[in-house]
Amino acid sequence: MVVRAAVLPAVGSPLEITEIELPDPGPGQVRVRLAAAGVCHSDLSLTNGTMRVPVPAVLGHEGAGTVTAVGEGVSRVAPGDGVVLNWAPSCGRCHACGLGEVWLCEAALTGAGAVYARRADGTGLHPGLNVAAFAEETVVAADCVLPAPDGVPLTDAALLGCAVLTGYGAVHHAARVREGETVAVFGAGGVGLAALQAARIAGAAQVVAVDVSPDKEHLARAAGATDYVVASATTARDVRARTGGHGVDVAVECVGRAVTIRTAWESTRRGGRTTVVGIGGKDQQVTFNALEIFHWGRTLAGCVYGNTHPERDVPVLAEHVRAGRLDLGLLVTDRIGLEGIPGAFANMEAGKGGRALVVF
Repeated sequence: MVVRAAVLPAVGSPLEITEIELPDPGPGQVRVRLAAAGVCHSDLSLTNGTMRVPVPAVLGHEGAGTVTAVGEGVSRVAPGDGVVLNWAPSCGRCHACGLGEVWLCEAALTGAGAVYARRADGTGLHPGLNVAAFAEETVVAADCVLPAPDGVPLTDAALLGCAVLTGYGAVHHAARVREGETVAVFGAGGVGLAALQAARIAGAAQVVAVDVSPDKEHLARAAGATDYVVASATTARDVRARTGGHGVDVAVECVGRAVTIRTAWESTRRGGRTTVVGIGGKDQQVTFNALEIFHWGRTLAGCVYGNTHPERDVPVLAEHVRAGRLDLGLLVTDRIGLEGIPGAFANMEAGKGGRALVVF
């Protein structure tokens, strides 16, 4: 069947909104009609080469929709079922999965190397990060879909597949924020706003949001920030000043820049914890001297997909949504169609864009 999609023809090239030929699902596959897809900064990183996937590709890794057909051997979902896309399914067999660290699965992205659809001229297309959500419909492996939670509209549930899982998991699983602790979140984009809400849900006594834009303060406070700092050369000092001069217990960095990672680390107290969520390029070098590492006793840790187990955590997030503790609407600043994706990328590059939601 023919569907419209946003195709990345080559790294560094603009996306092309065009028709592609999508095959029927084969054994172990599912076809999904998208209801919505989030435009994540990781998609921009894939277009500019910060992250690499085989091209040409259809990007988009955060989405939800309705199953329209299933291939042979698929029993976990049926046509008509609502599903959330899972771009990083775990194999259950590799070393990381054996340790219970499914977010580090060695086989999670093997599907991105396959050809899943074709352009009109017969050129093969790869599913960017497995699921190719920037299209009216997609075909994915059955383990790339999760049952959509009851009581959450599919257009909202799309955000559960990346932004919310990542931000929530960074706070609850990676940083393990405890009730009464103080937290600083660097970056008030989609993931950062999810992290702010997660810190509030965890019972943080004080939540400091940091962003370059003063215009995001109202969103950050609505998400749970008790304090707001506009990023500057004195950010670390400003955060420490708001916490009695000590610094926060936990910093969550959602930007992926060397200067922000370093600042987040400096904003924590002696013995504090910094979790890095943002994805930076190889040129972003963070440096520390040996003496300060000893003296401050701080820890710095990476975080992949929020260190989450999507099958376990999506139902938990859905319950927070239904109970009113988690507001998915705060994460979306613009609702667009497929043609709006290039504009959303331009806003991200200019540092102006929040999280756009493609609604089909």
